[in-house]
Amino acid sequence: MKQYQSFEDIETDLKRLSLERNIALEEMKLLKSEFQDDLKPANWIQSAIKTAGKYGLFLLAKRFFK
Repeated sequence: MKQYQSFEDIETDLKRLSLERNIALEEMKLLKSEFQDDLKPANWIQSAIKTAGKYGLFLLAKRFFK
């Protein structure tokens, strides 16, 4: 348990903890926003197209090197 020598030390720690809490809240907001963007159908389609392209390239390379 931390022992404080003055009220100034307590206030400093409280300010630091408040700032850390605010940073954590902003990070959570950002993660929520990114998660919502990932759930949009347009992103699903884009991911499917990328995957299909990679798979197609793999099949083409496989057929070419046979």
